[in-house]
Amino acid sequence: MNKKELSASLAGDISLGGELSVHRLGYGAMRLTGEGIWGPPKDRKAALSVLRRAVELHLNFIDTADSYGPNVSEELIAEALFPYPASLVIGTKGGWNRPGPNQWTHDATPAHLRKAVEGSLKRLRLDRIDVYQLHIPDPVVSFETSVETLAQLRNEGKIRLVALSNVTQEHVERARKIVPIVSVQNRYSFADREWDYLVDYCESNGIAFIPWFPLGAGKVAGEMLNQIAQAHRASPTQIALAWLLRRSRIMLPIPGTSSIKHLEENVAAVTVRLTDQEYERLSGVPELVGSR
Repeated sequence: MNKKELSASLAGDISLGGELSVHRLGYGAMRLTGEGIWGPPKDRKAALSVLRRAVELHLNFIDTADSYGPNVSEELIAEALFPYPASLVIGTKGGWNRPGPNQWTHDATPAHLRKAVEGSLKRLRLDRIDVYQLHIPDPVVSFETSVETLAQLRNEGKIRLVALSNVTQEHVERARKIVPIVSVQNRYSFADREWDYLVDYCESNGIAFIPWFPLGAGKVAGEMLNQIAQAHRASPTQIALAWLLRRSRIMLPIPGTSSIKHLEENVAAVTVRLTDQEYERLSGVPELVGSR
C-alpha cells in the first residue's frame, strides 16, 4: 500500500453509544509528551506534525487525558487541529494527579473531576467533550460517587458520552445503573488476555473496547510475532494490531507514537489479513507461556 492509499477508514467503523461513529483504529496521544509522560515534547513541531498527519490518515478518534503532561497532550491537540474537522472525536480522561515524572496519584473526588473536566474543555477549546473517561477508580472514593459526578456533568452538557478505563466488569455493571457507558479502556493484547471476559461482555452489550499496550511482552510472544510478521512482510506491531481488529468487532485500538513513520505503519495494519492458523497461534500465546 502506498502512502496515498493509507486510510484508517479501511478498518471499518464502530458506534459509540449509538451517537457517534468513528473508524475502528484510533490514535493515542500519550506519547507526544516528554519523558515520563511529563512536560513538553523534545520536538514540539514534530509532535504537531504527527497529530496533523493522523487526521490526514483519517484517524478520527484521538485518545488523551489531562494527566498526560499533565495538560500538555490536550494543549498539543488543540494547537495542531483546532478548529477540528467535523468527523473528529476526542476522548479524554480524568482521575489522576501528577506530582512528577512517572508519578500518578488517585483523585476521583467530585471536586477534582469537575475541575478536570473544566480544564480539559478549556485546553481542548471545546464547549462539550465527546467522550470523557474516568481514568481509574479511586480506592478511597466511592466509585458510584465518581460516576454520578460524570453523569451530572453530562446532564449539564459538558460531556456528551461517559466511558471508563482500568475497570472490571463489576465496575461497568455498577456504572451502567447510573449512566450509559460507551467504551471501556483496559490493557489488552494477543499476549495479555486478562480482560478477555470483559471484551466478551462489551461485545454482548454494544460497548466499545479500547485496548492499550497492544504489543504485550515476553520472549514467546515476540518470537511468534516476528515469524508471522516476516511472512506478511509486516512489522510486529502491525501483526499485533491485526489480531486485535480481528478479535472483536467492538475493538478500537489506539496505538500511540511520536513518529510519523510509525504512525503510517500502524495505519497500514488495517490491511493485514491473518490466516485462521496465524490468528489461532497468536491467540494461544498466553496458554503457551503458562505451560512453561
